[in-house]
Amino acid sequence: MENWDEIRTAYQVARLGTVSGAADVLGVHHATVIRHIDALEKRLGTRLFQRHARGYTPTEAGRDLLTVAQATDEQFVQLGNRIKGQGESVSGELVVTSISGLSSLLVPVLASFQAKYPEVVVRFLTDMRLFRLDYGEAHVAIRAGAAPEEPDNVVQPLVRIKTGLYASESYVAEHGRPAGEDDLAGHRFILPDNEAARAPFYRWLRERVGADRCIFRTTEPQALEQALREGIGIGFLSGHRAEEGEGLVEILPPRSEWDSPLWIVTHVDLHRTRKVQAFVTHLKEVAKGWKLCGPAE
Repeated sequence: MENWDEIRTAYQVARLGTVSGAADVLGVHHATVIRHIDALEKRLGTRLFQRHARGYTPTEAGRDLLTVAQATDEQFVQLGNRIKGQGESVSGELVVTSISGLSSLLVPVLASFQAKYPEVVVRFLTDMRLFRLDYGEAHVAIRAGAAPEEPDNVVQPLVRIKTGLYASESYVAEHGRPAGEDDLAGHRFILPDNEAARAPFYRWLRERVGADRCIFRTTEPQALEQALREGIGIGFLSGHRAEEGEGLVEILPPRSEWDSPLWIVTHVDLHRTRKVQAFVTHLKEVAKGWKLCGPAE
């Protein structure tokens, strides 16, 4: 049990279920992950995982080992976070995560923050999954929707993103412009390929038009906007994205019930460090000037 690297590797494989996922998190080659697992199983004289086409599933022995490994890993992470927070300079790596589609708002914030604090190295990460702040995967997360409720996180309101219903000029030229809300049923729409999409405006639209009118669906957020601009159908777009570029027609203006609240999320261990506080303060100040965003509540 003297090799913590092997145990940590086994823990990440169990948490993520795949060798490739563990390799990405640990920053090693997938062959290293396999070597660690094989060596640990040989040392313990038992199988820790069942291998199958979809990935790795812990055995009973694996679950016993990984319960201890998880607690130990969490203690190391918390210790590392406390040590990182002891520095008084605003420098080093700053990891910020957000939902996709906010880069046009957040990159200028990151650029001006880096200009103010040139010793900071920025990593801006977006993904469909939620990054684990309690595992040190990020310093600050920008999240949308209902207020996050993970324990040990500090959650602060940022702004409310205004969203309207738009079509391209080419779509209007070919299919006409809806006269109003009652005229939507005869038109073509773009939606996420996920019936459980939680955005209030998508729920609103599904209540008013049939499934047969949702003629373009995608799991790629950027493809939703691209399809809208290409004239495939009518779709929702945040106000700040609609202002970028030309060729869009507002079908229905933003409504308060369609707003998407944004939240600043930090872990309690890093929340009061000088670097995180400096960035959060800077972000809030810049956000006051964002157009087509409502005030935080």
